[in-house]
Amino acid sequence: MTGFAILYGKLQQKTSISGKAESTLNNYARCLAHLALHFDCSPEALDIEQVEEYLHHLKKMHSTPSESFFKHTVYGLRYVYRMLGMKDKHISLPAIERQKKLPVVMSAEEVRLMLKTPSYLKHRLILATLYDCGLRCFELRKVKLTDVDFNRKMLYVQEGKGRKDRYVPISEHLLRGLKKYIETDGPQIWLFNGLPDQDGKPTAYSQRGIQWIVRQTKKEAGLEKEITTHTFRHSYATHLLENGLDLVSIKELLGHAHIETTMLYLHVAKSGRQKTFSPLDKLYPPKAKH
Repeated sequence: MTGFAILYGKLQQKTSISGKAESTLNNYARCLAHLALHFDCSPEALDIEQVEEYLHHLKKMHSTPSESFFKHTVYGLRYVYRMLGMKDKHISLPAIERQKKLPVVMSAEEVRLMLKTPSYLKHRLILATLYDCGLRCFELRKVKLTDVDFNRKMLYVQEGKGRKDRYVPISEHLLRGLKKYIETDGPQIWLFNGLPDQDGKPTAYSQRGIQWIVRQTKKEAGLEKEITTHTFRHSYATHLLENGLDLVSIKELLGHAHIETTMLYLHVAKSGRQKTFSPLDKLYPPKAKH
């Protein structure tokens, strides 16, 4: 479809200039492509009635897609309309209320179990780096060998969300594991290489590969809790807060643009002026062991 190809080219250019993540472009393009195929017409040429009809169709059809698909369709349209100066259409789109769902966080014991379960050292280190450095999945994939500073015990995170660079500390324990892994596996360019490409050149570890490691480890560890790659980042932030690190420092370590985003962890962490407790434990305090 010629019209959509032109729109995609503009969208690709705009998201690149504005520093949006590649995953954002992919989500927008995927949802807008479905819309274009539905009407056999590029999305910007549709009138608002057609758009509303399609959104209603997404909400009501039996094989309803995920809520994120609906949201990315609206976000993608909103981005395109703003990009093309279509103010009236932008205003007519439905408002999407952001979820106020709290993140899932692992306990220290669950993190230990996840880190010791994989058979392969490389898999254990991938999970350990996600947790120890509080990385997003795409940030971990982009880490190069030259980004690890063994002397200063720091990791250089290049072009995180919003194209922001940052430094985060690495534990001595993880550095020892990385040294052993580098000596035995001999990775090239990236800290965690994937399969070589058709020309035999090294590639970064795939997102699906990292997600598989997390799912498989969770299964083997026998944990029922919903655990994803991002759960390690949530656990990192929560555990730092519970161990006394201030919010501003945690914000910088996570690479958040706004402190309000970091403040979410105040609702999860077991910390504060006085630690919370269960009133039932006060009624039935544990008996002292003799």
